[in-house]
Amino acid sequence: MSEPLIVGRLPGRALHWEYLVPIATVHALACLAFLPPLFSWSGLVLALVATNVFGTLGINLCYHRLLAHRSLTVPRWLERGLTTIAICSLEDTPSRWVANHRLHHRHSDRQADPHSPRDGIAWSHAGWLFRRVPDRRSFSFFERYARDILTDEYYRFLERHPTAVLWIYLTHATVFALAGLLVGRVAGGDWQQGLRLGASWLVWGVFVRTVLVWHITWSVNSLTHLFGYRTYATDEDSRNNWLVALLAMGEGWHNNHHHDPASASVQHRWWEFDVTYYVILSLERLGLATDVIRPRHERRAAARPSRV
Repeated sequence: MSEPLIVGRLPGRALHWEYLVPIATVHALACLAFLPPLFSWSGLVLALVATNVFGTLGINLCYHRLLAHRSLTVPRWLERGLTTIAICSLEDTPSRWVANHRLHHRHSDRQADPHSPRDGIAWSHAGWLFRRVPDRRSFSFFERYARDILTDEYYRFLERHPTAVLWIYLTHATVFALAGLLVGRVAGGDWQQGLRLGASWLVWGVFVRTVLVWHITWSVNSLTHLFGYRTYATDEDSRNNWLVALLAMGEGWHNNHHHDPASASVQHRWWEFDVTYYVILSLERLGLATDVIRPRHERRAAARPSRV
């Protein structure tokens, strides 16, 4: 039987409404996809493509490997652009996301872990988001776990004005709706078709896609600490889960990641495909990514003195 989380579980009245309301609202809006008039094949394709684009570039590459682990370096304009893409998935400000993730690594599957499945799969998947934990919103917490993030004025602005995250999300949702409106008007020949396609793209390309990115990200917190195989005997419960790896563009090789969190890659065997790392290598080849940290076994091989 696991011990209760010291900084995680709070009395039932301490609900984090600032998270609960938006998450519940977007889930409810995503359910509009079940209405036949709002279905379109282009909307479905848009949802699938956007899930990979926003999830891979925004959450995997930017929030996780770039900001949380500093596994690579990109130009400031690109970093801020990727951060804005991540914000369009409503997964919190950069400093909060990074601080909680670093806390998870430091205390993984122990009392201070914010989302260990030892306290239940529902808790690790999403329940931890709905409990207010003032200590994880304090200046001292950010100073300890995300000081480097808050040196950037854009990230400081987002932390000081958290409603800006919502406005960025609403702005990008408006862009999706207007794009569908115009495409539907041109392709369908009248504004009624434009309104229908605009509504479809809004529901599928924004709300359904947001929910998909959420649950894929949350599955890394929950499923990959419960199901899968362990290549490395790490001091927590991380697993390599092929299904999560497929859905999360490589993030499911979680035992590999906990074994070597600094690495920009989680692919340790040829068949453990890490699509996010392939994107990073593409950026490196284009000259847009530098200081890309290779896996530990490659770093060790490169450090060995050559034999004459």
